[in-house]
Amino acid sequence: MDPIVFTVVIIASMFHATWNGMVKKHSNKVTAISAVILGHVPMSIIAVIFLPMPSFKSLPYIIASAFIHQGYNWFLLKSYSLGNLTKVYPIARGFGPIIATIISIFFLGLIISKASILSISLVCAGIIIISLFNYKTINNLNIIKYSLITGFFIGLYTVIDGYGARVSLSAISYMSWGFILSAMLFPILLKINKYNNIFRNIINDGKAIFWIGGSISYLVYGVVIWGFTKAPIPMVSALRESSIVFIIFIGIFFLDEKINLAKIISIILIFLGVIGLKIF
Repeated sequence: MDPIVFTVVIIASMFHATWNGMVKKHSNKVTAISAVILGHVPMSIIAVIFLPMPSFKSLPYIIASAFIHQGYNWFLLKSYSLGNLTKVYPIARGFGPIIATIISIFFLGLIISKASILSISLVCAGIIIISLFNYKTINNLNIIKYSLITGFFIGLYTVIDGYGARVSLSAISYMSWGFILSAMLFPILLKINKYNNIFRNIINDGKAIFWIGGSISYLVYGVVIWGFTKAPIPMVSALRESSIVFIIFIGIFFLDEKINLAKIISIILIFLGVIGLKIF
Protein backbone atom coordinates (compact mmCIF):
# COMPACT_ATOMS: atom_id res chain seq x y z
CA MET A 1 0.00 0.00 0.00
CA ASP A 2 1.18 3.53 -0.77
CA PRO A 3 2.96 4.95 2.32
CA ILE A 4 0.93 8.17 2.30
CA VAL A 5 -2.40 6.32 2.12
CA PHE A 6 -1.22 3.92 4.83
CA THR A 7 -0.14 6.70 7.20
CA VAL A 8 -3.21 8.89 6.74
CA VAL A 9 -5.66 6.00 7.21
CA ILE A 10 -3.82 4.86 10.37
CA ILE A 11 -4.08 8.37 11.81
CA ALA A 12 -7.76 8.49 10.88
CA SER A 13 -8.35 5.17 12.64
CA MET A 14 -7.18 6.73 15.91
CA PHE A 15 -9.84 9.42 15.69
CA HIS A 16 -12.46 6.91 14.52
CA ALA A 17 -12.10 5.21 17.90
CA THR A 18 -12.65 8.55 19.65
CA TRP A 19 -16.21 9.22 18.53
CA ASN A 20 -17.24 5.63 19.22
CA GLY A 21 -15.90 6.04 22.74
CA MET A 22 -17.96 9.23 23.14
CA VAL A 23 -21.12 7.40 22.03
CA LYS A 24 -20.59 4.45 24.34
CA LYS A 25 -19.82 6.67 27.34
CA HIS A 26 -23.00 8.74 26.86
CA SER A 27 -25.93 7.68 29.02
CA ASN A 28 -28.46 7.89 26.18
CA LYS A 29 -27.27 5.94 23.14
CA VAL A 30 -30.12 7.17 20.91
CA THR A 31 -29.20 10.78 21.59
CA ALA A 32 -25.48 10.10 21.16
CA ILE A 33 -25.71 8.26 17.84
CA SER A 34 -28.28 10.73 16.51
CA ALA A 35 -25.96 13.59 17.48
CA VAL A 36 -23.09 12.08 15.48
CA ILE A 37 -25.26 11.45 12.42
CA LEU A 38 -26.77 14.93 12.45
CA GLY A 39 -23.35 16.34 13.37
CA HIS A 40 -22.15 15.37 9.89
CA VAL A 41 -24.44 17.98 8.36
CA PRO A 42 -22.59 21.28 9.06
CA MET A 43 -19.35 20.16 7.39
CA SER A 44 -21.31 18.40 4.64
CA ILE A 45 -23.11 21.62 3.77
CA ILE A 46 -19.82 23.51 3.59
CA ALA A 47 -18.42 20.79 1.31
CA VAL A 48 -21.34 20.75 -1.12
CA ILE A 49 -21.22 24.54 -1.40
CA PHE A 50 -17.53 24.77 -2.24
CA LEU A 51 -16.76 21.45 -3.93
CA PRO A 52 -17.89 20.24 -7.37
CA MET A 53 -21.07 18.21 -7.60
CA PRO A 54 -20.52 14.45 -7.75
CA SER A 55 -21.11 12.88 -11.14
CA PHE A 56 -24.56 11.65 -12.11
CA LYS A 57 -23.17 8.11 -12.21
CA SER A 58 -22.63 8.24 -8.45
CA LEU A 59 -26.27 9.14 -7.63
CA PRO A 60 -27.45 5.50 -7.23
CA TYR A 61 -24.47 4.88 -4.92
CA ILE A 62 -25.34 7.93 -2.80
CA ILE A 63 -28.93 6.77 -2.38
CA ALA A 64 -27.98 3.15 -1.70
CA SER A 65 -25.30 4.20 0.80
CA ALA A 66 -27.70 6.46 2.72
CA PHE A 67 -30.26 3.67 3.11
CA ILE A 68 -27.66 1.06 4.05
CA HIS A 69 -26.28 3.46 6.64
CA GLN A 70 -29.71 3.40 8.28
CA GLY A 71 -29.27 -0.32 8.89
CA TYR A 72 -25.78 0.28 10.23
CA ASN A 73 -26.92 3.13 12.50
CA TRP A 74 -29.88 1.18 13.85
CA PHE A 75 -28.01 -2.01 14.66
CA LEU A 76 -25.07 -0.07 16.08
CA LEU A 77 -27.58 1.56 18.41
CA LYS A 78 -29.04 -1.82 19.37
CA SER A 79 -25.56 -3.28 19.90
CA TYR A 80 -24.33 -0.45 22.12
CA SER A 81 -27.52 -0.74 24.17
CA LEU A 82 -26.60 -4.35 25.03
CA GLY A 83 -22.82 -4.61 25.32
CA ASN A 84 -19.67 -2.82 26.43
CA LEU A 85 -17.60 -0.93 23.89
CA THR A 86 -14.87 -3.57 23.73
CA LYS A 87 -17.46 -6.33 23.17
CA VAL A 88 -19.63 -4.71 20.51
CA TYR A 89 -17.08 -2.70 18.53
CA PRO A 90 -14.65 -5.57 17.77
CA ILE A 91 -17.26 -7.94 16.36
CA ALA A 92 -18.89 -5.30 14.18
CA ARG A 93 -15.71 -3.70 12.93
CA GLY A 94 -13.91 -7.01 12.41
CA PHE A 95 -16.76 -8.55 10.43
CA GLY A 96 -17.13 -5.54 8.12
CA PRO A 97 -13.83 -5.99 6.21
CA ILE A 98 -14.55 -9.70 5.83
CA ILE A 99 -17.84 -8.90 4.10
CA ALA A 100 -16.18 -6.20 1.97
CA THR A 101 -13.42 -8.61 0.94
CA ILE A 102 -15.83 -11.41 0.03
CA ILE A 103 -18.03 -9.09 -2.04
CA SER A 104 -15.04 -7.47 -3.76
CA ILE A 105 -13.34 -10.76 -4.70
CA PHE A 106 -16.24 -13.12 -5.43
CA PHE A 107 -18.83 -10.70 -6.83
CA LEU A 108 -16.86 -7.75 -8.23
CA GLY A 109 -13.79 -9.59 -9.51
CA LEU A 110 -11.17 -7.74 -7.48
CA ILE A 111 -7.76 -9.43 -7.63
CA ILE A 112 -5.46 -9.00 -4.62
CA SER A 113 -2.48 -11.07 -3.52
CA LYS A 114 -2.70 -13.97 -1.09
CA ALA A 115 -0.37 -12.08 1.23
CA SER A 116 -2.81 -9.14 1.30
CA ILE A 117 -5.71 -11.49 2.00
CA LEU A 118 -3.72 -13.03 4.85
CA SER A 119 -2.97 -9.56 6.25
CA ILE A 120 -6.66 -8.61 6.10
CA SER A 121 -7.54 -11.91 7.79
CA LEU A 122 -5.04 -11.28 10.61
CA VAL A 123 -6.50 -7.83 11.28
CA CYS A 124 -10.06 -9.18 11.26
CA ALA A 125 -9.19 -12.18 13.45
CA GLY A 126 -7.38 -9.94 15.89
CA ILE A 127 -10.38 -7.65 16.12
CA ILE A 128 -13.04 -10.34 16.52
CA ILE A 129 -11.07 -12.46 19.00
CA ILE A 130 -11.53 -9.82 21.71
CA SER A 131 -15.25 -10.49 21.89
CA LEU A 132 -15.57 -14.12 20.92
CA PHE A 133 -13.19 -15.18 23.69
CA ASN A 134 -15.14 -13.24 26.27
CA TYR A 135 -17.28 -15.61 28.35
CA LYS A 136 -20.08 -13.13 29.00
CA THR A 137 -20.29 -12.14 25.35
CA ILE A 138 -20.53 -15.75 24.20
CA ASN A 139 -23.41 -16.27 26.60
CA ASN A 140 -25.26 -13.23 25.33
CA LEU A 141 -26.16 -14.22 21.79
CA ASN A 142 -27.99 -10.95 21.18
CA ILE A 143 -24.73 -9.01 21.48
CA ILE A 144 -23.11 -11.27 18.88
CA LYS A 145 -26.17 -11.22 16.63
CA TYR A 146 -26.61 -7.45 16.56
CA SER A 147 -22.87 -6.84 16.26
CA LEU A 148 -22.56 -9.21 13.30
CA ILE A 149 -25.53 -7.56 11.58
CA THR A 150 -23.88 -4.18 12.18
CA GLY A 151 -20.69 -5.55 10.62
CA PHE A 152 -22.65 -6.84 7.63
CA PHE A 153 -23.96 -3.32 6.96
CA ILE A 154 -20.43 -1.94 7.41
CA GLY A 155 -19.21 -4.30 4.70
CA LEU A 156 -22.04 -3.29 2.37
CA TYR A 157 -21.60 0.46 2.71
CA THR A 158 -17.82 0.08 2.47
CA VAL A 159 -18.07 -1.50 -0.97
CA ILE A 160 -20.79 0.86 -2.19
CA ASP A 161 -18.97 3.98 -0.99
CA GLY A 162 -15.67 2.73 -2.35
CA TYR A 163 -17.00 2.34 -5.86
CA GLY A 164 -19.32 5.34 -5.58
CA ALA A 165 -16.43 7.61 -4.60
CA ARG A 166 -14.40 6.37 -7.57
CA VAL A 167 -17.07 7.24 -10.13
CA SER A 168 -18.15 10.46 -8.42
CA LEU A 169 -15.14 12.56 -9.57
CA SER A 170 -15.39 14.31 -6.18
CA ALA A 171 -15.13 11.84 -3.31
CA ILE A 172 -15.75 14.31 -0.46
CA SER A 173 -18.74 15.83 -2.23
CA TYR A 174 -20.09 12.31 -2.78
CA MET A 175 -19.71 11.52 0.91
CA SER A 176 -21.27 14.81 1.98
CA TRP A 177 -24.43 14.32 -0.08
CA GLY A 178 -24.71 10.81 1.35
CA PHE A 179 -24.37 12.14 4.90
CA ILE A 180 -27.02 14.80 4.33
CA LEU A 181 -29.48 12.23 2.98
CA SER A 182 -28.65 9.86 5.83
CA ALA A 183 -29.24 12.64 8.37
CA MET A 184 -32.68 13.22 6.83
CA LEU A 185 -33.61 9.53 6.97
CA PHE A 186 -32.42 8.58 10.46
CA PRO A 187 -34.88 10.75 12.45
CA ILE A 188 -37.69 9.17 10.39
CA LEU A 189 -36.40 5.70 11.31
CA LEU A 190 -36.31 6.68 14.98
CA LYS A 191 -39.81 8.15 14.80
CA ILE A 192 -41.16 4.93 13.29
CA ASN A 193 -39.61 3.04 16.20
CA LYS A 194 -41.24 5.33 18.79
CA TYR A 195 -38.18 7.43 19.64
CA ASN A 196 -39.39 11.01 19.98
CA ASN A 197 -37.91 14.44 20.75
CA ILE A 198 -34.57 13.58 19.12
CA PHE A 199 -33.69 17.15 18.18
CA ARG A 200 -34.59 18.51 21.60
CA ASN A 201 -32.58 15.78 23.31
CA ILE A 202 -29.52 16.61 21.21
CA ILE A 203 -29.83 20.30 22.07
CA ASN A 204 -30.21 19.50 25.78
CA ASP A 205 -27.77 16.65 26.17
CA GLY A 206 -25.85 16.01 22.97
CA LYS A 207 -24.29 19.27 21.80
CA ALA A 208 -20.72 18.14 22.48
CA ILE A 209 -21.14 14.92 20.52
CA PHE A 210 -22.95 16.81 17.75
CA TRP A 211 -20.09 19.23 17.22
CA ILE A 212 -17.06 17.18 18.26
CA GLY A 213 -18.14 13.61 17.53
CA GLY A 214 -19.95 14.55 14.31
CA SER A 215 -17.01 16.58 13.02
CA ILE A 216 -14.46 13.87 13.90
CA SER A 217 -16.61 11.20 12.26
CA TYR A 218 -16.96 13.32 9.12
CA LEU A 219 -13.23 13.99 8.81
CA VAL A 220 -12.30 10.37 9.50
CA TYR A 221 -14.67 8.98 6.91
CA GLY A 222 -13.50 11.62 4.47
CA VAL A 223 -9.98 10.20 4.78
CA VAL A 224 -11.30 6.66 4.34
CA ILE A 225 -13.33 7.63 1.26
CA TRP A 226 -10.21 9.23 -0.21
CA GLY A 227 -8.28 6.06 0.61
CA PHE A 228 -10.85 3.97 -1.26
CA THR A 229 -9.95 5.87 -4.42
CA LYS A 230 -6.22 5.21 -3.98
CA ALA A 231 -5.97 1.58 -2.81
CA PRO A 232 -8.00 -1.67 -2.86
CA ILE A 233 -11.15 -1.21 -0.80
CA PRO A 234 -10.74 -4.34 1.42
CA MET A 235 -7.20 -3.28 2.37
CA VAL A 236 -8.25 0.26 3.33
CA SER A 237 -11.24 -1.13 5.20
CA ALA A 238 -9.09 -3.55 7.23
CA LEU A 239 -6.48 -0.89 7.96
CA ARG A 240 -9.18 1.49 9.14
CA GLU A 241 -10.42 -1.10 11.62
CA SER A 242 -7.06 -1.20 13.33
CA SER A 243 -8.73 1.54 15.36
CA ILE A 244 -9.73 -1.29 17.71
CA VAL A 245 -6.28 -0.98 19.30
CA PHE A 246 -7.14 2.58 20.29
CA ILE A 247 -10.62 1.49 21.37
CA ILE A 248 -9.00 -1.02 23.75
CA PHE A 249 -7.01 1.76 25.36
CA ILE A 250 -10.06 4.04 25.55
CA GLY A 251 -12.03 1.23 27.18
CA ILE A 252 -9.27 0.54 29.72
CA PHE A 253 -8.32 4.09 30.67
CA PHE A 254 -11.63 5.93 30.35
CA LEU A 255 -14.44 3.36 30.61
CA ASP A 256 -13.01 1.14 33.37
CA GLU A 257 -12.86 -1.97 31.19
CA LYS A 258 -10.24 -4.64 31.91
CA ILE A 259 -7.22 -5.84 29.94
CA ASN A 260 -6.98 -9.60 29.43
CA LEU A 261 -5.12 -12.23 27.39
CA ALA A 262 -7.58 -12.02 24.49
CA LYS A 263 -6.94 -8.30 24.10
CA ILE A 264 -3.18 -8.81 24.20
CA ILE A 265 -3.38 -11.53 21.51
CA SER A 266 -5.69 -9.28 19.50
CA ILE A 267 -3.23 -6.40 19.53
CA ILE A 268 -0.43 -8.72 18.34
CA LEU A 269 -2.51 -10.13 15.45
CA ILE A 270 -3.67 -6.68 14.37
CA PHE A 271 -0.10 -5.40 14.53
CA LEU A 272 1.09 -8.25 12.28
CA GLY A 273 -1.78 -7.67 9.86
CA VAL A 274 -1.10 -3.94 9.68
CA ILE A 275 2.56 -4.62 8.91
CA GLY A 276 1.42 -6.97 6.12
CA LEU A 277 -0.88 -4.32 4.68
CA LYS A 278 2.01 -1.85 4.66
CA ILE A 279 4.43 -4.28 3.00
CA PHE A 280 2.05 -5.80 0.45
